Amino acid sequence: MKLHYRLQPARQQGDALPVILLHGLFGSLDNLGVLARPLGEHSPTLQIDLRNHGLSPHDDDAGYAAMSRDVIELLDTLHIGDCILIGHSMGGKVAMAIAAQASDRVARLAVIDMAPVAYPTRHHDNVFAALRRVTAVGATQRAEAAALMRQDNLDEGTIQFLLKSFHQGRWRFNVDALWDSYPAIIGWKESAPWTGPVLFIRGEKSPYLDDRYRPAIQRQFPRARAHVIAGAGHWVHAEKPEAVMRALDRFLGE
Repeated sequence: MKLHYRLQPARQQGDALPVILLHGLFGSLDNLGVLARPLGEHSPTLQIDLRNHGLSPHDDDAGYAAMSRDVIELLDTLHIGDCILIGHSMGGKVAMAIAAQASDRVARLAVIDMAPVAYPTRHHDNVFAALRRVTAVGATQRAEAAALMRQDNLDEGTIQFLLKSFHQGRWRFNVDALWDSYPAIIGWKESAPWTGPVLFIRGEKSPYLDDRYRPAIQRQFPRARAHVIAGAGHWVHAEKPEAVMRALDRFLGE
């Protein structure tokens, strides 16, 4: 699958490894732009629309094996060997799956507010309902779509985030495929431990990366460390970008 991407050279010449940035569910490559810009000062950056998102192709399979394989194939196409992976939420699981499949190519791994576990709770059913409501009504304007989504009790931040992928009356992400694959998206299959350096960045107010998941992290990533961003929720990089960048700078500079 030929993924849509944005590849930027480092603004300052050097020998830093490329940094690959992977967005979360219902997102696009622009979501981690707040990190790509400062990282791009010294490192080449590659922002990717994962399959069924953004401008990348749609496919019925939205599982992690397929998504990670897409990214590895793109790295091959771009002749990118060793690299650093940074992923948020679902993109964090994609990054962890890539480390399992291509362990010798991942120099460092940073996972933002996601654990390598199967989550028991469905958090997005109201989002899917809202997306389908907009499609069923045939809304073409963002204001109309926003009003419809409020009927499913979505908060304004979520509505504005989703509307970034609403263009000419259509959702850019593949709603049906993501719904069908949702059990796999919130699920996880453990693989052999990856012994490279890993940083898990957690939003203090988020439930996605709390202490109950520490044993699973240690089994799969024995060199993992954690950093908590005070006052932040699941969208920690959007809420506290400077704090996230400080943590990444320390990690990547070691």
